[in-house]
Amino acid sequence: MQEEVENRTVTLIISSSKLTGRILKSAMSHYLSYQKEKKRENAQNGPVKPTGKQSVKELVGQNQGVSNIEINDRNIKDFEKVARKYGVDYAVKKDRATAPPKYLVFFKARDADALTAAFDEYSRQALQKKDRGSIVQKLRSMNPLAQTISKDKVRHKDKGLEL
Repeated sequence: MQEEVENRTVTLIISSSKLTGRILKSAMSHYLSYQKEKKRENAQNGPVKPTGKQSVKELVGQNQGVSNIEINDRNIKDFEKVARKYGVDYAVKKDRATAPPKYLVFFKARDADALTAAFDEYSRQALQKKDRGSIVQKLRSMNPLAQTISKDKVRHKDKGLEL
């Protein structure tokens, strides 16, 4: 929220001994001309190509050939982290026709090598998560051990208060 406020505010610093209406008017006109010039420069540079996660329409609109693969995993966010890391331009489409939803990942044909590397890392991470096991189950296995330890249920107020 604070960043949005900072991005939208404009700081105008005027050095003068006496602030008059004319000085304020000239400062504002200089600022507005600067903004117009900056906008013109951005228009000359051309439109910015989207990168990373995009819609399927944007991805196809770049005319670089699109391929797709299917992911059955529900945890698609982990794949998105890895794809961003490898700089792959991709689009995720959820196929709701099947009972467990499948995800179609569309990507540019030129990104095939980077996507292969991203999938290798993603599958390695998924296998590591399965091998780790559940923390809840580990705690449940330790619960009988914790119950056998007897605790001192009587509290002593003067404990440790020897002078």
